[in-house]
Amino acid sequence: MRSLLLGTAIVLVGAALPVHAGKHGGAASRPERTRAGHLVFEKNCASCHGARGEGAPDWQHRDAKGELPPPPLDAHGHAWKHADGMLYRLVRDGWRDPFNKTERLTMPAFGQALPPRQIQAVIEYLKTLWTPGQRRFQLGESRREPFPSDARSSDGQGPNGGTPSPR
Repeated sequence: MRSLLLGTAIVLVGAALPVHAGKHGGAASRPERTRAGHLVFEKNCASCHGARGEGAPDWQHRDAKGELPPPPLDAHGHAWKHADGMLYRLVRDGWRDPFNKTERLTMPAFGQALPPRQIQAVIEYLKTLWTPGQRRFQLGESRREPFPSDARSSDGQGPNGGTPSPR
């Protein structure tokens, strides 16, 4: 009987975790979007940022062209410090490190290759690579700078697990 009660308690707690994570900035409340984002990541991002978002070797040191290699997008990097809106623009428009010696984009633009929903999905996937504390911090930043309206889900829910995005 004790084993049955313990097993039931474990199942109930396990079932509640995705809901709890979604209310507090975790991507677990939207598993279909996270899976879709993982596929987008594998196809478009992993070749530079690593299969698990670990970044390029020696990513903090400039190469011969003065460019920084792709950083980690997991908990060891700094992507979690940026709001959803900023991350969205970086993926859509690309980015050039102003200290580069070249004129090319440090981060290529994917706005022509990926529709808004896929850009949002890949960002939601990245959130699964961060610690709970990093996700909480990032959620706070994203309240001030959410995904743009063209990237918000059409189901009436915002990207943060059932809470509409602030406008």
